[in-house]
Amino acid sequence: MKPVKIGIDAGGSLLKMAFEEHGQIHYKSYSVDELYSSMNWLKMTAADVPMALTGGKAEYLKKEFFQNALIVPEFESCGLGTSFLMKQDGLSHKSSLLINIGTGTSIFLKKDGNFTRLSGSGIGGGTFMGLGRLLTGENDFVKLVSLAKCGNAESADLLVKDIYEPFDAPIEGSLTASNFGKIKDDQVSKEDKAASLTKMIAETIVLLSSQAADQHQIDCIIYIGSTLRHNAPLKDLLEKYTAMLGKNSVFIQNGEFCGAAGAMLSL
Repeated sequence: MKPVKIGIDAGGSLLKMAFEEHGQIHYKSYSVDELYSSMNWLKMTAADVPMALTGGKAEYLKKEFFQNALIVPEFESCGLGTSFLMKQDGLSHKSSLLINIGTGTSIFLKKDGNFTRLSGSGIGGGTFMGLGRLLTGENDFVKLVSLAKCGNAESADLLVKDIYEPFDAPIEGSLTASNFGKIKDDQVSKEDKAASLTKMIAETIVLLSSQAADQHQIDCIIYIGSTLRHNAPLKDLLEKYTAMLGKNSVFIQNGEFCGAAGAMLSL
């Protein structure tokens, strides 16, 4: 049986798909390297199915594969999909920050049911993959996450306590003074480099998010995006640092598909 409708979020690294079939919504993702094979297959098997596209490559997909598809603005689809998935998870925060960690990171304000983009950063999943490859020689996302899980960031990072040693630091000694600040030769393991990279990304995102949260008097920060998928090291650090700054962190089930779900719901 064919899907009733399909939404695709075509980003810089992944193609995320949400589709309704048998009254249920299903989710799939493909690497952008699989764009031609996956979209040609979809064009053959679901040619007459209503489709909505969003994301940076939406216009390209429409031109090359799905001329009749609806284009949905990326921020609109992300907000719509987030509201839908939050409701499915039983979450109903009236005011919160939404942090979408994809290839880069976008920061949205959710207030009175509306989403407004506040800012963003080039630090995100693309950073994890690009720097991860330079630091470790690995170019597979799952492998990099596995390395980070086994590594110790303190072997690569210069901490506040390292600077003040042997005396006590005036602030929390375990805070990072300089990411990768201890690396002076090739003795740091691939695992430790991957752990340090993950920590740098988490710290940067939490600092930017908490500053925006303080500005808008928000206590709840919701994290979504494809970079969080099967990435326990990053999720754990985001949760830890968010709590350190006095905020509550929320992770939505299937949060990496917010854009795709929102596009599908626009049909």
